[in-house]
Amino acid sequence: MLFKLRGELSSTQSIGLGIAGLVLLIIFWWALAEIFALERPVVEGYTTRIPTETEAAEQGINRDSLLRADSLRFENATEFKKVYPILPTPLQVVQAFPDLIQEEGLIPNTLLSIWRNLQGYFWAVLICIPIGFLIGLYPLFRGLFGKQVDALRYLPLTALVGLFITWFGIEERMKIAFLSFGIIVYLLPVVIQRIFEVKDVYLKMAFTLGATDWQTIKTVYFPSVMSKLIDDIRVLTAISWTYIIIAELLNKDGGIGALIYTAGRRGQVPDVFAVLIVIILIGFLQDRIFVYLDKRLFPHKYQKTSLGGIQEVGYGIYLLLGAVTLYLLLSTFLSFGALSTILTITVLASLIMIGFGEFKVWQSAKNQ
Repeated sequence: MLFKLRGELSSTQSIGLGIAGLVLLIIFWWALAEIFALERPVVEGYTTRIPTETEAAEQGINRDSLLRADSLRFENATEFKKVYPILPTPLQVVQAFPDLIQEEGLIPNTLLSIWRNLQGYFWAVLICIPIGFLIGLYPLFRGLFGKQVDALRYLPLTALVGLFITWFGIEERMKIAFLSFGIIVYLLPVVIQRIFEVKDVYLKMAFTLGATDWQTIKTVYFPSVMSKLIDDIRVLTAISWTYIIIAELLNKDGGIGALIYTAGRRGQVPDVFAVLIVIILIGFLQDRIFVYLDKRLFPHKYQKTSLGGIQEVGYGIYLLLGAVTLYLLLSTFLSFGALSTILTITVLASLIMIGFGEFKVWQSAKNQ
């Protein structure tokens, strides 16, 4: 079964193989770190990095003399220590976390990047869905703007950083705008494509039942497109983390991108790997959240019969998303203090509704 084409794994096999794969990856990583490790003598003045000819000329250093001096120090050394200038060991990466948390503010910087990422996604989705439906559904708009939307995908976004600084400055607004645009150029063509993938059988059924254009959009196009689009948004989360690193390099006023850049410039390789692991973990958690939302908002994709409590969970999720949407829309004009009470009550109510719905889902699945 393990070598059958597109074979299925049992839950036990999946967990066991997943753990085994992680152990093998760590062993391979550790072996590579040891291969690239260097023995450095514990003597004053010894360096493992020889300047280039250009650097030596600029600094007035004789490279040959430096090499001979280092060779003599190496030969006369009585004590050596192993250094990992290229690839740190997994243990060194784990040991880097306490300093990152206590000294570099890893947790607040990570939360700041997540918040920026969420804002970028919010504005991108808010722009792409209505514009995508207009272009995808109506030939007039498709003829006017279809080709331009397709061409957006070929824009080199990193080359547009200067333009975004000119348009929005170098503060928070620029970072959010850059992240949103980085998602829009990929998401907008996908929305249009998903509209064309709606099956004709559903459209013919709506026409037979006498549905109006608005009813067809609301009951056929929108549910069908959104049930597929959530998978596309889930894939694009990886791209958004690439652009958030670029955005946070500018002005470096906090965020995980600024943190990883600073660690790299200081030569703190274990810190860089530790931050990369944090990004991977966040991406994994985001992926699981999108899978959960997909299963609860579009249960027909996974189950032939509806479970009790699905509706309550869906209402709770929509209420939570609505609260976040309202906050992002109004926070531009109002302070957080004016919105905090309403937002807190709404979030708590939505979480209670989701919890109650999940309890009903669990009971319903148990009774089946």
